Amino acid sequence: MKDVIKHYDKLIDDNDDPVKDSLPLKEYMNKWDGQLFIDELNLNNEKTVLEIGVGTGRLAVRTIPLCEKFVGIDVSPKTIAKAKENLAQFKNVELINSDFLEYEFERKFDVIYSSLTFLHIKDKENAVKKITSLLNVGGKAVISLDKNQQNFIEYGEYRLKTYPDTPQSIKKLFIKNGIDNVKVSETEFAYIISAIKPLNR
Repeated sequence: MKDVIKHYDKLIDDNDDPVKDSLPLKEYMNKWDGQLFIDELNLNNEKTVLEIGVGTGRLAVRTIPLCEKFVGIDVSPKTIAKAKENLAQFKNVELINSDFLEYEFERKFDVIYSSLTFLHIKDKENAVKKITSLLNVGGKAVISLDKNQQNFIEYGEYRLKTYPDTPQSIKKLFIKNGIDNVKVSETEFAYIISAIKPLNR
């Protein structure tokens, strides 16, 4: 995880802030998690939301106005600092600088989502198990997985190790954790997995 922190801290040092991207760049990113992804969250102003890998707030600026309470977590301290700047106008926000698998949350959520973050998580089984445990009954998890299955992200002179996923493997993990209501849809560049926690869990 130290390499991931170093990578995203370096992006901030290089003034890489997707919240401030040009319109063409934002439209390009929508090929992974655009309106189809946002719609899949099924948000309303009574729902509590957790974003895993909030980054600088690229998706949060779209989801925060649609929910009652938003919590975002990210391992990079510089990224969280930038997110606090970008999301300062919102009052229903809590931002946490920590590893999702290590942090002890004090509440559960109606919606938990993550886009292009699972590729940094090696322990997929525990990640899905924790997501399931943090969902309220009837709650929904939505995950965007990059269709690109490369094992590295190249940035400048170094390469960052990644752990690509398949929708089939993530779906199996949700089923293993008692969620069999799992749907897989596609955007141009990503698979979107949505899973609803049953009422008897």
